[in-house]
Amino acid sequence: MRKTEGSRQTAVGTSRWERSVFDRLRSISSLVLLAVLALATLIPGRAAFVFAQRPQAASATQQPATTVPAQVDYGRLAAAAAAQVTEFEVNGLKVLVKRREGSLTASAGLYIRGGSTNITADNAGIEGFMLSAATEASANYPRERMRKETSRMGTVIGDSTSYDYSVLSFTSTRANFDRSWEIFTDVALHPSFTKDDVGLLQTRLVAALRGDTDDPDTYLQRLQERVAYAGHPYLNRPDGTADTISKLTAEDLRTYHQKIMQTSRLLLVIVGDLDAAQLKPRLAATFGKLPRGDYKIAAPPQLSFTSSTIDVTQRDLKTNYVQGLYTAPPITSPDIYPMRIAGSILRDRVFEEVRVKRNLSYAPSAFLSSTAANTGGIYVTAVDANQAVRVMLNEIARLQNEPLDQDDIKASVAQFLTTYYLGQETNAAQAAELAQYELLGGGWRNALQFLDKLHAVTPAEVQRVSQKYMHNLRFVVLGNPAQIDKSVFTGPPGN
Repeated sequence: MRKTEGSRQTAVGTSRWERSVFDRLRSISSLVLLAVLALATLIPGRAAFVFAQRPQAASATQQPATTVPAQVDYGRLAAAAAAQVTEFEVNGLKVLVKRREGSLTASAGLYIRGGSTNITADNAGIEGFMLSAATEASANYPRERMRKETSRMGTVIGDSTSYDYSVLSFTSTRANFDRSWEIFTDVALHPSFTKDDVGLLQTRLVAALRGDTDDPDTYLQRLQERVAYAGHPYLNRPDGTADTISKLTAEDLRTYHQKIMQTSRLLLVIVGDLDAAQLKPRLAATFGKLPRGDYKIAAPPQLSFTSSTIDVTQRDLKTNYVQGLYTAPPITSPDIYPMRIAGSILRDRVFEEVRVKRNLSYAPSAFLSSTAANTGGIYVTAVDANQAVRVMLNEIARLQNEPLDQDDIKASVAQFLTTYYLGQETNAAQAAELAQYELLGGGWRNALQFLDKLHAVTPAEVQRVSQKYMHNLRFVVLGNPAQIDKSVFTGPPGN
């Protein structure tokens, strides 16, 4: 199943509201559970059992946790997690193997560096198209045989694209890892790219892309991309467009695959009850035979918004759809930790003020992404968009001008504590986390310092980053232009 940057980072509307509500439910989980979840990371073989016990939904009378268990030593947890990871190279291919003893599943991801910088306006979407087509069939596993084998074993082979990297991945049971690995490597190294398979997939992709304007939330994201990413590599969408995808051929995919499969461009991450020493010969016999190439890692330029803007697109809708982006620090920056706290507090305050107190919108939200050229923002769909946005901008101004209490920081950290361990439940999630920090975050070890860094955030730092980043928003509106007072959107927060 293919997942994309759009679906992962820019999902809005009801889905964004559902995520906001789910965040609140998770923050109300008991502190005892949080401590047990943390302890599970230290005890190999027990994590799978503990993580399987999901917290029950909170009742309306429960109160959010405001303190973090003092007895949990996050530095010790990070050291224990780091000890589980083996790092090595095979002919220039960087490999990370995290061993989780007793785990009944195994996951692997072959990551392609570059994302939008690998493509152009003319071939946008080719990398994602290539990966999706590769999962259809390979030299030794034609379509019917591959489906039969993977269905029998319960193995899932998928792909995903983003602005910064793409991945071909698989998850299997530990018992079926060896056979699944054979299929995965054949898919990665010897995809068939038959005209029939490519043609069927192309038809589906083009139909989906042509429907982008049908859904208001999806269309809003397309409008936002044009405004926020003008002149930036991210304007080359990883998914491409209906026009670019429709022009690609099976031979184009084959040529692109040959170009991209160089060890200097790739990262391989494997998580499960697996011995790195035993994996090395397999890797040398497969991915180790790829050409090294001379790819040089180059981060995309940071975004810069010099003023607030608003672009309104006419659409006959019952409510106006609104999103505004501001530039944010990348995950390599020390500012990302107070920024995550600021974004979390803003999200909660926006929900409280816009929905709960004023009932202006069913789905207000504030968010922070995790791209190399990063953004945060606010989103709302409302009949009275002016009033809703004014309230949201006022909440930004509060963060910038009113000092926080340390209890506010503790409550936000407690939320992150819950979501962090819930987000590490699966081997696939842990592989993705290691890969993200290895590719974008200055090295995989930085992923293990997340909670320690959050604990060190002070109220003054939250106020500072709010002032530094939460301004010059680029707004897009889909709805009725006659109902939009542009001065509300482009004026300073707090007016």
